[in-house]
Amino acid sequence: MLKKTWLGVLIGLLALGFAIPLLAAEKGLSGEDKKFFKDAASGGMMEVQLGQLAKDKAQSQEVKDFGSRMVTDHGKANDELKQLAQQKTWTLPTKLERKHKSMVDKLQKVSGTEFDKQYMKGMVMDHTKDVEEFRKATQKVKDPELKAWAEKTLPVLEQHLQMAKETAGKVGVDMQKLRKKEH
Repeated sequence: MLKKTWLGVLIGLLALGFAIPLLAAEKGLSGEDKKFFKDAASGGMMEVQLGQLAKDKAQSQEVKDFGSRMVTDHGKANDELKQLAQQKTWTLPTKLERKHKSMVDKLQKVSGTEFDKQYMKGMVMDHTKDVEEFRKATQKVKDPELKAWAEKTLPVLEQHLQMAKETAGKVGVDMQKLRKKEH
């Protein structure tokens, strides 16, 4: 009987030990902050993965260079977000969200000039969305450090969007059609 009681107490303590970090991970994050944090983390991982793909699969040197820049800049932003997460005991996603994974999966299946066009089209669309989300975050995020990170990262994303548009036009992406999709 005593063994069963101690076993129950031990199981309860173990369960509590796993639950406390999970609760701490959410502490201090509003629902909107949490969504932004997770989207930004997954999006950053996707940018690095796609940038690496571009370095390996693109035909155009400009697309390869753009991919390299994405690996460098988003890698740096990801590291900063990871440091913030560690300081705050937030749990970073370890896998891409479905929407980000589907983009990686799609681009893994193409190469050459077709890769260049699809990748750059995706980069224009993705960075347009990112800039919009980060602008909202600079106004709405409640956590001061997460907000500061968004404010610091936004100008880099705006620069990426401009570069993506220029590069996309050079590899034959129909920018008129793309502008219509943006709005």
